[in-house]
Amino acid sequence: MKKALVVGINYYPKVGHLHGCVNDAYAVSQVLMRHADGQLNFDVKLVTALDDPSAVSRKQLKDDIAALFADDSEVALLYFAGHGHVEDVGGYLVTSECTHGDDGLSLEEVLNFANESKAKNKIIILDSCHSGLAGTPKSLGDKAFLSEGMTILTASSKDQYAQEVNGSGVFTSLLVDALNGGAANLLGDITPGSIYAHIDQSLGAWEQRPIFKTNVKAFTSLRRVSPPIQLRNR
Repeated sequence: MKKALVVGINYYPKVGHLHGCVNDAYAVSQVLMRHADGQLNFDVKLVTALDDPSAVSRKQLKDDIAALFADDSEVALLYFAGHGHVEDVGGYLVTSECTHGDDGLSLEEVLNFANESKAKNKIIILDSCHSGLAGTPKSLGDKAFLSEGMTILTASSKDQYAQEVNGSGVFTSLLVDALNGGAANLLGDITPGSIYAHIDQSLGAWEQRPIFKTNVKAFTSLRRVSPPIQLRNR
C-alpha cells in the first residue's frame, strides 16, 4: 500500500495569507493518485485550508502525520505547502492559527514520526521557507539523521525562502512536471532521486536551491509513465 498525506495551507490570518499552496496541493494529489495509464497509485488524503472553516491546526497536522507513518505501508509520503519558520532551536511547519511561527509543528517532531515508522519507504517533500533544515537536528550540528528508507526533498535551504510565481510554488511546479514524466527513466519509472535531479537542473544558480537528503539502498518508484523509448525483448 502506498499512502500520501498532501497538505496545502493558504489561510494564515495572523502571519500573512498565501495564495498558491492549495492549488499546489491539488496538483500534487492529482498526479500521485494514478499512474499515467490510469492505474491506481497512491491512496491520497488531501488537507487544505482556504478560509476559517477549513483552517488547519497544529494538532490536526500532527495527528494526520502520525497516522500517515503509523503502519508498515510500502511508501508513506508527506507533502506540505505553506509557511515555514526557522530560529536557533529549529524549524517549524506553520499552521493556520499560528501567531509567530515557533507555535507551529516542529520539523523535529515530523522527523521523529517518520524515523520511527515501520513503512518501508518514508518520503517527506516540503515546499516551505527554510525547509532545508529538515532532518538536521540542532543537537547534531550540520549532520542529518535519517533512518533507513528515509528521503527528504525540500524547496529551499534552511536560509532561503520558497518562491511563488503565477499562483504556484516554483518548486512544486517543477515537482509536478517531474511526476508527469519529466523525470522518468528509460523504463518510465519516476524516483525521488530523478525528481531532485530534474528540479535541481531546472533552477538557475541564483534561484532557490532544492535540498535532497536520503538513506536508502535503492530508490522506489513513485509513479510510472510510458517509457520514453520502447524497449523490445531480445
